[in-house]
Amino acid sequence: MTSSSLNAIEVAEILNITKNTVYEMIKRGELPAYKVGRKLRIDKSDLEDYINNQKNTSYNKKVEIQEPILDINLDYSPNTLTSKLQNEEIIISGQDIVLDILSRMIEKQGNNIRSYRSNMGSYNGLYEMYNNRVSIASCHLWDKETDTYNTNFVKKLLPGIPCILINIAYRAQGLYVKKGNPKNINTWHDFKRNDILMINRERGSGVRILIDSKLQSLNISTHILGYDNEESSHLAIASAIARNIADVGVGNEKVCKQVDNIDFIPLQKERYDLVIRKSDLNKAIFKSIINIISSEEFRNELEGLGGYDLKDIGKIIGET
Repeated sequence: MTSSSLNAIEVAEILNITKNTVYEMIKRGELPAYKVGRKLRIDKSDLEDYINNQKNTSYNKKVEIQEPILDINLDYSPNTLTSKLQNEEIIISGQDIVLDILSRMIEKQGNNIRSYRSNMGSYNGLYEMYNNRVSIASCHLWDKETDTYNTNFVKKLLPGIPCILINIAYRAQGLYVKKGNPKNINTWHDFKRNDILMINRERGSGVRILIDSKLQSLNISTHILGYDNEESSHLAIASAIARNIADVGVGNEKVCKQVDNIDFIPLQKERYDLVIRKSDLNKAIFKSIINIISSEEFRNELEGLGGYDLKDIGKIIGET
């Protein structure tokens, strides 16, 4: 890491949870923290101890495959989720920190609206939206047949449901490699080599679909060393490279800058959109959300984070 201490947002990105969940962990005494002035800080060593303790606790336990769950401290059944959507409480799926900012701004509007976050990949988010279990799905899914992002996947995964796609940002996607790139890994073609160890993203994430699509288009077998080793966030991939667990992974440029001892090899620019049903557009809360996305306040917060191309932020970039 670039510093010996982290803020709550940085910890949330590393653990692939929301900032509010980090605060709850601190309140419960699970994660040590302290204040510098008015800023809450968490030592990198304490976070590493927490992660290692979680690994040791779960080691050798049987892993059960479950459907994606909401990253909130409530136990929702599908029927309850459907009820919540009818009551106009907002559930946003996706993993980028910009969605936490959007969720906070939605609640800031008042009117007793509650905004929840569901940390799942793009494919699974669209599936949950089809089943009326999320209100808005974020999406960064590359279609190799058309060399375009998102629109075709929305058509396929939300059949018969007219939607609009509103752009949030463009992000550079590429390879994470060790500092100095000692193995000279530069393109997708390098995945053919038998002297590199990769680390993969989980199924259903936009990055995983990009990886699998690129490998298929180049006729590269998935019998790659490390292909079955998965992590569920960009930061976890970057950390694995920095700790010499693997030689290469795929992620966005912004996260790479938060981790020491790795380099970023850009490959392409991805489009990051929000998907909203057209049937929701006349509802006051969704009008408010669209206004937030188009606002200077939202743009300024994203510019403050850095690493995003905001040229089309707030624009309707596609329809189905």
